[in-house]
Amino acid sequence: MPNRSSSSSDLKNIGLKATVPRLKVLEIFQRSTAELGVRHMSAEDVYKALIAEHIDVGLATVYRVLTQFEQAGLLSRNHFEGGRAMFELNEGSHHDHLVCLTCGRVEEFVDAEIEARQQQVAGQRGFKLHDHALALYGECTKPNCEYRRRE
Repeated sequence: MPNRSSSSSDLKNIGLKATVPRLKVLEIFQRSTAELGVRHMSAEDVYKALIAEHIDVGLATVYRVLTQFEQAGLLSRNHFEGGRAMFELNEGSHHDHLVCLTCGRVEEFVDAEIEARQQQVAGQRGFKLHDHALALYGECTKPNCEYRRRE
């Protein structure tokens, strides 16, 4: 888990004051990525994690902090199926997403052939790509998926 000073210096480096809500939200993303392998979180997921840690931060504050982090380049926002914004730490490397329509799990992948083909398609149609986002939607076929909603 990141220590408080590294989180504080992370915030100072992007020009944000190290307030308790900002530190806690950043720590949740860092910890969930490092310890749980969960990289994509909604504002509600972050809020629930704060509640579970008995940290008194309101949902409106969570939304405000997530927006500040996105504007500062610390987080990236994605809109997957269902229209809910999902955030992840912006680590600078490009990747695409597989999204399960059954369990909601988001898995990242990089495929050089897909990247090359996108450039080729854009070029054939007179475009020079500056950025892109690719999300593939389907259903995971894992028989004992740990993310599938239990009913």
